[in-house]
Amino acid sequence: MSGRAWIFGDDVDTDALAPGLYMKGGMDALASHCLEALDPRFAGAVRAGDVVVGGANFGMGSSREQAAQALVHLGVGAVVARSFAGIFYRNAFNNGLLALVCPQAGSIEAGQHLALDAQAGRLTIEETGEHIDCEPIPEHLMDLVRLGGLVPYLERRSRSQR
Repeated sequence: MSGRAWIFGDDVDTDALAPGLYMKGGMDALASHCLEALDPRFAGAVRAGDVVVGGANFGMGSSREQAAQALVHLGVGAVVARSFAGIFYRNAFNNGLLALVCPQAGSIEAGQHLALDAQAGRLTIEETGEHIDCEPIPEHLMDLVRLGGLVPYLERRSRSQR
């Protein structure tokens, strides 16, 4: 997978990802306001496969799974961060969103194109050829991403056990 980098800092909270003011408006409305407090252009300019890059504690705050769902709805291919809030990390995979822990994520610049090999735990900045080590993603979590989240994963598993 590869995509263009969108850079955000430390402590990006779930209210920035899924603003509470728009929670009752449906996913289209909610996603259209995703990260607008940090970058008003984001929701309108992000393209399928793009990569959100954060600092430490990405996804802190509430347990709202809509924070990950809004990114998926916008077509974000992955979130790369120095670290994640635990609930957001799990919500990401449960909703089919790849989340990579990369301690050196701060060396990525806005607009760079990133190629991700999640299972190997490797990110490549395509413009420079620089490789950044990330935590490898186990196969069972990659299955969640490939199938679109926990519900499709469990449905497939249930069908295969019949």
